[in-house]
Amino acid sequence: MTDVVIVDSGVANLASIAGAFRRLGITASVTADASAVRVASRVVLPGVGAFGAGMTALRQRGLDTTIREAASEGKPVIGICLGMQMLCDASEEAPGVAGLGAIAGICRRLPSDVRVPHLGWNQVEPDPGARLIASGFAAFANSYALRERPEGWSAAWVTHGVPFVAGLERGSVLACQFHPELSGAWGAALLERWLTGGAAPTSTISAQNPGLRRRLIPCLDVRDGRVVKGIRFQNLRDAGDPAEQAARYEAQGADEIVILDVAASAAGRGTQIDTVRRVREAIRIPLTVGGGIRSVDDARRLLAAGADKVSVNTAAVRRPELLTELAQAFGRQCVVLAIDARRAAMGWVVLVLGGRERARPDAVAWAREGERLGAGEILLTSWDQDGTRGGHDLELVRAVGDAVRVPVIASGGVGTREHVAAAFAAGADAVLAASVFHDGNDTVSGIKADLAGHGIRVRQ
Repeated sequence: MTDVVIVDSGVANLASIAGAFRRLGITASVTADASAVRVASRVVLPGVGAFGAGMTALRQRGLDTTIREAASEGKPVIGICLGMQMLCDASEEAPGVAGLGAIAGICRRLPSDVRVPHLGWNQVEPDPGARLIASGFAAFANSYALRERPEGWSAAWVTHGVPFVAGLERGSVLACQFHPELSGAWGAALLERWLTGGAAPTSTISAQNPGLRRRLIPCLDVRDGRVVKGIRFQNLRDAGDPAEQAARYEAQGADEIVILDVAASAAGRGTQIDTVRRVREAIRIPLTVGGGIRSVDDARRLLAAGADKVSVNTAAVRRPELLTELAQAFGRQCVVLAIDARRAAMGWVVLVLGGRERARPDAVAWAREGERLGAGEILLTSWDQDGTRGGHDLELVRAVGDAVRVPVIASGGVGTREHVAAAFAAGADAVLAASVFHDGNDTVSGIKADLAGHGIRVRQ
């Protein structure tokens, strides 16, 4: 009998959850074989994807009945993000598609008065009866959620526009709308309690200030397996090993890591899978990967290697329907549209191929169209400011932020702590930076402490 089995639904970030168990000393097997799931002593149902695609994959592989029976029999089961939603009766994301029915309730879309998807770190607060889930900050990536606690379950809660269920416990069955495998030490401790039956510690975090925290994201521009940095994508210099850099930034409090293969689109190559694997092994926070992604299969390989989201730029400009294809396969929370924008006489134009080609006349309109097609996040880089350390193009940040209802990451120009605060004041949901970290001019923890001192809510 295998101790821990991770269900391969075809729409999961398998490397992330497998790595989380490996760090706890558990070698979990990954399988799509229903008979292997049936005899496992513990079952993990992960997911980064769309409800309809996930349920179709489970049913095609005969896994739906096996997982439902495991949960109803009280076998230790954990459903993560999409996995939790698939344990429910249904989801508004895929009308007419039945879930596994192990949890009574329908997952509903989050309200339109906040940015959706709900991406980033938010405060989880358990009910008094919860045993496994502790108060803390968890990494989320969802557009749909349960609004009510099902009868017979202990719940934990989170707020984004409205309160919704962050997690459920009943016996040995645990359902997490967040990603414990991407929630740092807090998430690792939760997984360990699920394995050992331990109880959560008493809360030391105030529940008075719920809601998403602003994210600070180091970016690793990678070429030939090394981190590089330049100005306006030119004159690239070596800046270190990506796995070492990522681990150092996580230790400083980074909320996410972005890897961009700066040569992939221009050279016609795919993103370097080995680099992604090495970085994933080194970190316990979300990882976004971009460069050379031209198809659903390209994205699936990156997710299998350790990415949690994929970023597309040139390929989406060339073939905009790629955004829809990715969203249908993996959910829009997995799809980042990267836009490189340069000032022009009437606004900003879109550049591709590392700034070498003008591709669209209006970056703001492209952001709006990208959202409509399926992008769940906009990574917005000012070509004029990139690498200059002169601050963001705040007008660009405001214009795109006002045009879309998905989260916006401001990139290009960070040189001081004041620049980061200004980007948040302009409406950015996250700020991405590179040179200021790579050259040792500042740290993630230092910038976040400064932001908190100015009343900007960050995870510390």
